[in-house]
Amino acid sequence: MAIPDWQLPTGVDRGLWDYLHSQEMVSGYDEQMATSPLAAFDVQFCEKVFTPPSKLLDLGCGTGRLCIHLTRKGFDCTGVDLSPEMLEKAKDNALAANVNVTFQSGNIVDLTNVPDASFDYAACLFSTLGMVSGYENREAVIRSVYRVLKPGGKFVLHVHNRRFLGLRGKGFWTGDITMSQAYGGAPLTLHHFTLREAKALLTRNGFHSRAICPVSIDGEMTKPWLFGHRRAYGYLLYYEI
Repeated sequence: MAIPDWQLPTGVDRGLWDYLHSQEMVSGYDEQMATSPLAAFDVQFCEKVFTPPSKLLDLGCGTGRLCIHLTRKGFDCTGVDLSPEMLEKAKDNALAANVNVTFQSGNIVDLTNVPDASFDYAACLFSTLGMVSGYENREAVIRSVYRVLKPGGKFVLHVHNRRFLGLRGKGFWTGDITMSQAYGGAPLTLHHFTLREAKALLTRNGFHSRAICPVSIDGEMTKPWLFGHRRAYGYLLYYEI
């Protein structure tokens, strides 16, 4: 789906637009998630901190892995994604799993179509927030999450770690790391957070910390007290209003 740069949605650059509309990416996405211990762990983490029956909003739901899993556990789930290709696959996956999930097209920077205080829980997993271009736009995402959650609402956010030793200094100052596009599009830029940056983003928008879990590419990180700020591939942050 080709559109000029000036028509790209807020917070979406050319690389992300190409990624979201790649049929090749979508066709292999479920297999990629199924073989990722980290993808499995973030779903397990959400299952641990969220309690059914409750309403859950999944921001950047992809092909529905979190929504489908938690719907089976008794949650009322709504998934939002900007990619029509992802949403079509998500609906197919939900049908195959025989579960009723609401999927809707939307930009997580602008959730104006989601009513205030309409969800008990929200999740933004697998560094989806890092795909949003621009500091102000990432801030807008978190403000929107706060608005759509009920009093006492819970939020789980997954971010990649800017200080991860494996990055070898890339993006040290800005956190924006650009890599070649695996699906034939423009280079894809992903924002990596310091832990202090991610915590500050949440707290200045009204959230309070409940738990922070460092993660490796294999899931939960062992011995996080041992140079965890350099060994952590990312963080799962569990916050409440």
